[in-house]
Amino acid sequence: MKLKNILIVVKDIEKSKQFYHDLFGLNPVLDNDGNLIMTEGLVLQDEKIWQEFLRKDITYKNNACELYFEEDNIEAFVEKLEKLYPDIEYVNRLMTHSWGQKVIRFYDLDGNLIEVGTAM
Repeated sequence: MKLKNILIVVKDIEKSKQFYHDLFGLNPVLDNDGNLIMTEGLVLQDEKIWQEFLRKDITYKNNACELYFEEDNIEAFVEKLEKLYPDIEYVNRLMTHSWGQKVIRFYDLDGNLIEVGTAM
């Protein structure tokens, strides 16, 4: 068995598709009208479909998981983030851990937690 995808719920698939393309270079692979599979295995699911499927309320910004990306030129990534999404909400701006890894944490447009760090 192997893990195939990670699904996150979003309010506006088009805005989220643009966000993940702009910052991480992810591209659509398969669009099933409210269920968009992108490169690297990220799936964007329309909140209405997800809520109907689960029959439960969606809790955004629950801080229970994060998407983790690695970037060698993290300073350039931070510049791109600040330029393209100046109103993004940060958990922490660029910092260096005691073990030397540089990381930044922020929320996507729907409150999904993202961490970008340098390779370990």
